[in-house]
Amino acid sequence: MPYSRMKKRYSYKDLLYKLALFVITVGIIVYFFPRDEKFNFQFDEGKPWRYGELIASFDFPIYKSDTQIRNEQDSILSSFSPYYVLDKDVEQKVLSKLEENYKANLKKELPSSKYIRYIENQLTKIYESGIIASDDVLKLEADSIRSIMRVEDKEASEVFLSSLYTVKSAYEVILYGDTLHFDPTVLKRCALNEYIYPNLRYEKEQSDFVKNEMLSRIPLAKGVVLSGQKIVGRGEIINSHTFSILQSLKKESLNRSVGSSKQWQLLIGHILIVGVLIALFMLYIELFRLDFYKKKGAIMLLFSSMVFFAILTGIMVRNNIMNVYIIPYAMLPIILRVFLDSRTAFTCHVLTILICSLILKYPYEFILLQVTAGLVGIFSLRELSQRSQLFKSAILIMGTYVIVYMGYELMTETEISTFNMARYRHFAINGVFLLFTYPLLFLMEKIFGFTSNVTLVELSNTNNPLLKRLSETAPGTFQHCMQMANLASEAARYIGANSQLVRTGALYHDIGKMENPIYFTENQPPGVDPHQNLSYEESAQVVVRHVTDGLKLAEKHNLPQAIKDFIVTHHGRGKAMYFYVSWKNEHPGKEPDESLFSYPGPNPFTRETAILMMADAVEAASRSLPSYTEESISTLVEKIIDRQVEGGFFEVCPITFKDIQTIKSVFKEKLKTIYHTRISYPELKK
Repeated sequence: MPYSRMKKRYSYKDLLYKLALFVITVGIIVYFFPRDEKFNFQFDEGKPWRYGELIASFDFPIYKSDTQIRNEQDSILSSFSPYYVLDKDVEQKVLSKLEENYKANLKKELPSSKYIRYIENQLTKIYESGIIASDDVLKLEADSIRSIMRVEDKEASEVFLSSLYTVKSAYEVILYGDTLHFDPTVLKRCALNEYIYPNLRYEKEQSDFVKNEMLSRIPLAKGVVLSGQKIVGRGEIINSHTFSILQSLKKESLNRSVGSSKQWQLLIGHILIVGVLIALFMLYIELFRLDFYKKKGAIMLLFSSMVFFAILTGIMVRNNIMNVYIIPYAMLPIILRVFLDSRTAFTCHVLTILICSLILKYPYEFILLQVTAGLVGIFSLRELSQRSQLFKSAILIMGTYVIVYMGYELMTETEISTFNMARYRHFAINGVFLLFTYPLLFLMEKIFGFTSNVTLVELSNTNNPLLKRLSETAPGTFQHCMQMANLASEAARYIGANSQLVRTGALYHDIGKMENPIYFTENQPPGVDPHQNLSYEESAQVVVRHVTDGLKLAEKHNLPQAIKDFIVTHHGRGKAMYFYVSWKNEHPGKEPDESLFSYPGPNPFTRETAILMMADAVEAASRSLPSYTEESISTLVEKIIDRQVEGGFFEVCPITFKDIQTIKSVFKEKLKTIYHTRISYPELKK
């Protein structure tokens, strides 16, 4: 390749753009990777050890499981009694208040002084035993605590809850303690609740100190593994004892890997592997899909999809949130297949799965499941046009997960009873999440500027307000669009172009004629021609304006850019030939102002827009044939399309001469079918 061409293809701006894309993608993905793990073995209780013989490389304790420690803690805490301080000031304040109230007004209410002495004696007795708050009682009973340590004058003594009073029980004891000598009705008039308050205050600091001291006596380990001791051999079933040893080894390894040097080592490892995978993906785009770099929406969709699933996986693994198998990874190839192509969807999916597998517990199992599910997603959804297709794909993908994982378990498990049934529930949740692909496609279209087949099918519905208005305002143009849609979509199907896109584009390409429908032949009643009152320049301007009018209508109704492309390119930079030629015939030897007769363009730049330009010219011209024979139709198609090729309308369009020949053949066959002669029905003889 000459240096000048290489420099043109690989400019500094392009290289800088790709380098920035690479660095940002790798940086974001690696940032969310967990880097706190050194123990890289995967194991489960009751399953065989998949690696070689494991020998302890250092001494470490065999830690008890969390369940064992919790049970021992519960056992020792059953004898724990929290500390409460007896506040004597409460009793003194209450008795003083009672004495004051008696002198002020209670003396008049009570029959004798015996009542006040009775209340004082009962209060003294109750406060000596202790009054505890009702909330504290409920909490103690919930923790199965039967006694407390009552602290009085810096001395603690154990007291059972049954010997303590609450505000309610103290009130009842005073009221009904001696009904033989003291009338409860009279006692109620004394407002006894004003003299009953809790005098036992929870001593949190001392209680926590004693509790922690009791818990600290529980040994966290139940043995020791010495350096050089065999832990487990290849193929051995991991029993509960071996499992606890492996868990202890993992825990001790993590404690030893906290150092910053290990963190840097893991970080560099992640950067190298992720960097290689992202570089391979960018190389694939460079070799096979170079145009994606020019399409900002396409490149952003690809890399943001990879980054999103990598981040989601990293966050779930780092924070131990649910299970990664509920993440619908197959959504990635489905979305890319709908908007881009199958090869890119599969390549992006595989590399994303490889990146995500770096941080998972069982990477090989994960890769096997996700790659097969992604392939099924791509094959089952070649062209999304109905919601039911996505439902079928979700069922197929979920079935693939189940079958592949079941086969994997049959290969690795010794008994069916050890199958991981929770994993199958995860697959079911995954299938439900896949159904959200349909509304997500709409969001993707708006963010990245794509147009899916679902949107195209919805737009091609003739009950769409814009198409309905076209059929009512310009019925001739509507019929022309319908005819073109059938003609162009058939040609697109034969050359492998997007037939649905061409069909929808054909339906909308002439919507600008709704602004002045009477000025177009197909909408004119017999004998009516408003162009007779206009000059050729004015008539040409009215006709040419239907392109700009159509673009304004498309923008007003928020039509996708892909549809707007058909509106502005179906005449390219051609001319309104009828009026242009008529002007030249009337002004021999003179040259007109060609801008008055020219369409704004641009010329077609995709195979689909090129097909529509050919179909538009052929379908319109075919209406003026004096007779519809195989020869006249063939001559017309060849003449019109060859004239467009010679005029350079397809120079920037990636369409081949082979494609053009195929399109000609399709047009000829379709027009012959449309304009075939009918037999004359005989009349009944009398």
